[in-house]
Amino acid sequence: MTAPTTSVPATDDGDRPDPAPGAGDAFDRDVLPSAPGATGALLRSLLAPMKARVAVTALLLLLQQAAVQAGPLLVAYAIDRAVPAFRDHDRGPLIAVAVGYLLCALASGVLQYAFIVASAHVNQGVLLDLRGRIFRHAQALSVDFHERYTSGRLISPATTDVESLRELLDEGLQELVSVILSFVYISALLLWLDLGLGAVAVASFGPLYLLVRVYRRRAGRVYRARSTAIAAVIVKFVETMNGIRPVRAFRRETVNDADFRVLNRRHERTNGDALLEMARYVVGSRLVANTAVALIVLWGAHRVAQDTLALGVLAAAVLYLRRLYDPIDRLGMFLNSYQSAAASLEKIAGLLAQTPSVPEPVAPKELPPPAGDRPGRTVVFDGVSFGYRTGGEVLPRFDLTIPAGQTVAVVGSTGAGKSTLAKLLARFYDPSGGRVLLDGVDLRDLAFPELRRGVVMVTQEAFLFSGTVAENIAIGRPDASREDIERAAKAIGAHDFISALPDGYDTDVRKRGGRISAGQRQLVAFARALLADPAVVILDEATSSLDVPGERAVQRAMATVLKGRTAVVIAHRLSTVEIADRVLVMARGRVVEDGTPAELVGGTGRFADLHRAWRDSLA
Repeated sequence: MTAPTTSVPATDDGDRPDPAPGAGDAFDRDVLPSAPGATGALLRSLLAPMKARVAVTALLLLLQQAAVQAGPLLVAYAIDRAVPAFRDHDRGPLIAVAVGYLLCALASGVLQYAFIVASAHVNQGVLLDLRGRIFRHAQALSVDFHERYTSGRLISPATTDVESLRELLDEGLQELVSVILSFVYISALLLWLDLGLGAVAVASFGPLYLLVRVYRRRAGRVYRARSTAIAAVIVKFVETMNGIRPVRAFRRETVNDADFRVLNRRHERTNGDALLEMARYVVGSRLVANTAVALIVLWGAHRVAQDTLALGVLAAAVLYLRRLYDPIDRLGMFLNSYQSAAASLEKIAGLLAQTPSVPEPVAPKELPPPAGDRPGRTVVFDGVSFGYRTGGEVLPRFDLTIPAGQTVAVVGSTGAGKSTLAKLLARFYDPSGGRVLLDGVDLRDLAFPELRRGVVMVTQEAFLFSGTVAENIAIGRPDASREDIERAAKAIGAHDFISALPDGYDTDVRKRGGRISAGQRQLVAFARALLADPAVVILDEATSSLDVPGERAVQRAMATVLKGRTAVVIAHRLSTVEIADRVLVMARGRVVEDGTPAELVGGTGRFADLHRAWRDSLA
C-alpha cells in the first residue's frame, strides 16, 4: 500500500522568481525588440516567390492609369478641335472624342477589376506566408524566449500587426502606386501640352514632398508608440483571462481594472496623436494644392486672354491638376496606413530576427544502438555549469552519472537547481559550460527529432491540447494506430475512465483538457509518454498537484512508464521517492546527498530529517 504523503519543503519551479507584472511602463520591460533595418529584407523575401504576379499586377495598373489619364487630353482636343469642326458641320472629330472617352472609361473599369483580383492574390499570398512564418518561428524559438516574453506579446505580431499590413496592402498600396503613376503621367503630359504650365505644376510638388517627409518622420514615432501600446493591452487581457481563477480567488478584479485602464488610456493617447498628425498633414496638403491650382488658373487665364495659350490646353491642365491633387487626402490615408504597417513590420521583423538559443546541430550525430534489453540510456552531466539571464549561477559545477535503466529521485528546497537539471537534460537550455551526454553523445550534437524520441518530459501540469483523447495520447507518435493508443492507455490504467467518457477515445477534452480531472490528465500524459517509447523519462513534480487517490493511480502508471528506462524524477512528495532506485538531495546547485532511499533514511543528513518530519506528521 502506498504510504500517506507529505511534502518536501517547497520545490523550485524554474529555480528563479518571475517578475510580477504591473501597469504602465512595467509592460515595456519585455517588449519584443523591433528591427527597422530588416523590414525591407522581410518584404523582399515575402514578395520574391510572387515576382510574376507582382509584375502582372503592376502592368495592369500602368495600363489602367494610362486609360484614366487619356480623358483630359480628349477634353482638350474636343474644345480646341472638335467643337470648332462641329460648327463647320463636321461631326467626325466630336464623335471620335465621345467614342474614345467611352472606350477609355470601359478599359479603365476592366483593367481596374483585373488589377483588384491580381493584387488580392498577391496580398493574400503575402499575409498567408507571413502568418505561417510567425507561427513556425515562434515554435522554433527556445524555451528561454517564451519564458521571457508572454504569449500576449507573440499574439500581437500575429494578429494586430499582420492586420495593419493587410490594411496597407488591401487599401493603401493601390493609392500610393496610383499617385506615383499619376505624378509621372501628368507631369509628362503637362510639360508636353505647355512647357510653362508644366514647369509651374512640377515646381508645386516640392512643398508637398517636404510635407510628406515631415509627416512620415513625425508619424513614424507616433505609430511605434501606438504599436507598443496595443501590445501591452493585449498582454494584460491575455494574462488576466489565463489567470481568471486566481483573479477571482484573490479579488484582483479592481486592481486589474485599474491597470487595464492605464494601458487603455495610453493606447487612446497614441491614437489621438496619430489623428493629430494626420490632421496637420491634410490641412497642409490642401493649402498647398489649392494655392497651386489658383495660381495656375490665374496665369493660364491671362495667357488665354492674350492668345498665347489654347483654352482646351488650360482646361486639360486644370483637370490634370485636380486629378493629381484630389488624391492628396487619400495619400494621407495611405501614409497613415503605411506608418502603422511600418511599425508593425518592424516588430514582426524583430520577432523573426530572434535566433534560438538552443540551435539545431550543424552536423548531427545519431545515438548508438541501446545496450542490452533495457530501453534506457546512460546520462552523464560532465562539468556542467549554468545560469539564467535574469539571475546568478544556478549550477556552479555539476557532475552526475545516471546508469541506463536507473530511476533517480531529486529533492531539495526552492532554488536548489532541480528543475534546471531537468531542463538541461531535456535540452530546453544548453549549459554555460560542460556537457550533458546521452550514451556518450553530447545533446548538442543530436538532431531535435532524435533527441525528442529519446528524451520525454512529463510536467506537473499535464498540458492537453483541444482535440480528442486519442489525439492527445498520440502526440508523441502521430502515426500510431488506434490499437497502439488503446494498448498504451490500458497499460497505464487509463482505459476505464476514457471508455466511460461520452465519446470514449474520441471525446474532445476541450481547452487545456478542462473536461477531465487533473489526475486523469496526468494519466493521459503518461499514456502519451509510454506510447512515445523514450529511453529517458523526466518527471517534473508529476504528482504534486494531485490528491491521494489520484496520486496512487499516477504512481501505478509511473511504474509502468519507468520500467527499464532511465528516469529523473523531480520529487515534491516523499511518497514519490519510494519508487526510485537512488535519491539525490540538492542544495545551491550541488548534490549534497546521494544514495538509495533506505541508505539516506538510515543516515543523519537532510533527507533523514525530512523523512522523520514526515513520519512525525503521520502520528
